[in-house]
Amino acid sequence: MGETRDPTDPPTDPPANARAGTDDFAAAATMFENRVRKNAAHRQKWARRHGITCYRLYERDIPEIPLVVDWYEGRLHVAERARPNIDALSPEAHAAWLAAMVRALVRALGVEEGGVHVKRRERQKGTAQYTPFARTGERFVVHEGRAAFWVNLRDYLDTGLFLDHRPLRQRVGAEAAEKRVLNLFCYTGAFTVHAGLGGARQSTSVDLSQTYIDWARDNLALNGLDPRVHRLVRADVTRWLDDPVVQADRYDLVVLDPPTFSNSARMEGVFDVQRDHGAMLTRLAGMLAPGGVVYFSTNYQRFRLESEALGGLVAEDLTEKSIPEDFRDRSIHQAWRLTRPA
Repeated sequence: MGETRDPTDPPTDPPANARAGTDDFAAAATMFENRVRKNAAHRQKWARRHGITCYRLYERDIPEIPLVVDWYEGRLHVAERARPNIDALSPEAHAAWLAAMVRALVRALGVEEGGVHVKRRERQKGTAQYTPFARTGERFVVHEGRAAFWVNLRDYLDTGLFLDHRPLRQRVGAEAAEKRVLNLFCYTGAFTVHAGLGGARQSTSVDLSQTYIDWARDNLALNGLDPRVHRLVRADVTRWLDDPVVQADRYDLVVLDPPTFSNSARMEGVFDVQRDHGAMLTRLAGMLAPGGVVYFSTNYQRFRLESEALGGLVAEDLTEKSIPEDFRDRSIHQAWRLTRPA
């Protein structure tokens, strides 16, 4: 039986019968190496000044090299995006191209090849984003200011920490002192950690995935946050918000970062952020204390906020302010600060 290879491992050298085309990629690899080395020299100084240890190093800077490279404290997460010149390659030639790019990263950054994790990002449908690439359970701790997080670069499409939300997490942490915080679609609880370290009086974090609830629990423990004060709830957010007992609670600060689309078998119906955000925000408006704030974000690029469905909340567009300096893609997400008048 042949050896089974972890799909998130860096590609090995192509077989001998495919190496004839390897030299065709030498110029691209050199160009890629030089760009990454230049980016790293700038980013490392910037990151040290701001206490950041995980950041974007390369984001399709060279159109012919459609990779996104993120630095996680000495390890690399590499996402390959679609591009006609790459998609047209034979499987053997593609393996040779990708191996050449990984070697360029190793040379540019001095990392171990085993610390480079490559994934091909396709358009996700339904629950595909939750499907494991592997089941290694291999994770390690990274830092963001005084916060610490477990990340896993192998097993899932995403790593456990969305780097594009770093500025929003910092905002939430800075505003959380003595606040009652609600984190919906909480993922691995990064916003909750920042709120807790920022002095939140209490928090409730809700997600449908048991994997993410367990991950969030580990992140809370890693940061010394009391689970009796920072409650985790596994539930379908849309149904949970319909509970009269839940509606009777009041919160000062809410984080709402829903998926674009979800049809999980564990939830009733289908969630669509464009269609459903108005009803959700109206519900949250009734759960906010006077002067309370909702931070609402979406990665759906065609999203349009329906002002008539805000339930009386006053909207401030934070999109440009909320996108990190290390991201070239300024459309990575949209974000608003929605306030209930005092």
